[in-house]
Amino acid sequence: MSDFTSNFWSVYVTVITIGGILACVLLLWFSGKTKALTASDNTTGHVWDEDLREMNNPLPRWWVGLFIITVLFSLAYLFLYPGLGSYKGSLNWSQTGQFEREVEKGNEQTAPIYAAFSGMSTEQLAKDANAMAIGDRLFMNNCAQCHGSDARGSKGFPNLVDGDWLWGGSPAMIHETLVKGRVGVMPPMAAAVGTPDDVRNVAHYVLSLSGSPNDSVRANLGKPKFAVCAACHGADGKGNQALGAPNLTDNIWVSGAGVESHIVSMITNGKTNVMPAWADKFTPEQINVLTAYVWGLGGGQPGEQAPAAAAATR
Repeated sequence: MSDFTSNFWSVYVTVITIGGILACVLLLWFSGKTKALTASDNTTGHVWDEDLREMNNPLPRWWVGLFIITVLFSLAYLFLYPGLGSYKGSLNWSQTGQFEREVEKGNEQTAPIYAAFSGMSTEQLAKDANAMAIGDRLFMNNCAQCHGSDARGSKGFPNLVDGDWLWGGSPAMIHETLVKGRVGVMPPMAAAVGTPDDVRNVAHYVLSLSGSPNDSVRANLGKPKFAVCAACHGADGKGNQALGAPNLTDNIWVSGAGVESHIVSMITNGKTNVMPAWADKFTPEQINVLTAYVWGLGGGQPGEQAPAAAAATR
């Protein structure tokens, strides 16, 4: 899809590009046709340091030839490839298309490697040294930027080895997370909770759920107000994996340490976290291997199996 939001910019770029090439051609033509006023000794009359004179010789033919070749090359390139606004070129080439072709070629070359894992379950893959070595490289190249090279996460990015899962840690749920991605939304709740003092009270109640240091008086006052949060986090605060709502009782904090100011900020401002979908980047075989790698890091939970790795056919 074109980056231009209106036809004006496409026309503007086209005119500037073609105009620049034509201006170069005209400059070359005028340089060859126009005769400068010269002295009788074929100089322009310009003299520097008494004996350094500017000659009035024509442009060298090799230089003119190279200039013409450059202009012709530019016109041919603009005909074949994108360069004139929204015109895609006669070859219909694009960086995205070339990238996709290279990825497809790479997948075809690696298909025999993944074929060895055909039909293996997540547990079987997790015990296969070759599969885990591949999974480690996939993770390091694509997941470590957010979750860390040790998969222990950082502020705003979940720890994948501690057994605490926002959306579920079974093979099937990890597979679904990789394929579809996740969007976790904590809406601003201050207006629903009440006054700023009520928000502080709820924050202390949340701290009390995990045994974190808190003001017991404020916690008791905040408990009734927590009802507005129970729709997602549950009446007991243990969360809801179907909604990606964190467990507030385990003292594991995805978005920062459990302190009053942090929780007040979350209640007041809310937060949105996005885990991108990887289905378009990875093949099904790669996703199965990566699922097994993440599941086998130490925090994976038992449950329904992810789809078994199919035979590579690319």
